[in-house]
Amino acid sequence: MLHFRQALHFKLLQRTNVMVSCSNTSQMITVVIASYKYGHLAAHCIESLLSQTKQPERILFVDDGIADCNHLPALYPEIEYIFRPTNLGTVDNFQDTLSRVETEYVLFIGADNWLRSDAIELLSDATADIVTYDIVVTGELKEEMLARVPGQTHPQFGNLYWDRQNQHHGSMMYRTTLGKEIGYKKRFEDGFHPQEDWNLWDKMLEKGATVASLKQGLLYYRRHRENYLKYDPEILPFLAG
Repeated sequence: MLHFRQALHFKLLQRTNVMVSCSNTSQMITVVIASYKYGHLAAHCIESLLSQTKQPERILFVDDGIADCNHLPALYPEIEYIFRPTNLGTVDNFQDTLSRVETEYVLFIGADNWLRSDAIELLSDATADIVTYDIVVTGELKEEMLARVPGQTHPQFGNLYWDRQNQHHGSMMYRTTLGKEIGYKKRFEDGFHPQEDWNLWDKMLEKGATVASLKQGLLYYRRHRENYLKYDPEILPFLAG
């Protein structure tokens, strides 16, 4: 599928009161590729980053103790790798990885997903503390998103376009120092929005973080049988909020 470069428009979220502008100086970004049983899909994600119109400052690949990605360094020696000897779990894995990031901004992406070819170029002009953008849902189980987030997606070129304006998602780009100050941890013990990045989002907003939103589908989110993050049907109404 071909993508045509659109004008860059950052829209300040209604929940913030600080104006967000674009800078003449591109910001340095680290992209963390997180893998958990995604070794058979990871090459697609890596290649989407290596083929960016503007390269991130650093690409850091992390395999959380599964050992199904050992073939990748020979194929892609230009990126950095962390191979955990044992599984740390998402929270500890992300927290340790974040501590190794030194660039101004960081973005985590699942190794089963990929970025549009101009994503880093568009994101690198941001000056807000957090930058969100829309998602293109693809993969063999993409249709299940119609039930998970009713009314939030619409068909686009055989995929589903997921409007994430004014909304959190796990591959938001955020200012590294702010993220380190807060850290990753589970948000609630009761299972509603338990993802560790939800806590990060909540706490950054509580600290007055500025948020800009890019009205373009930059992340391709692959729904497939190996997705390990499953929600109980009872909490689906909460996921739509």
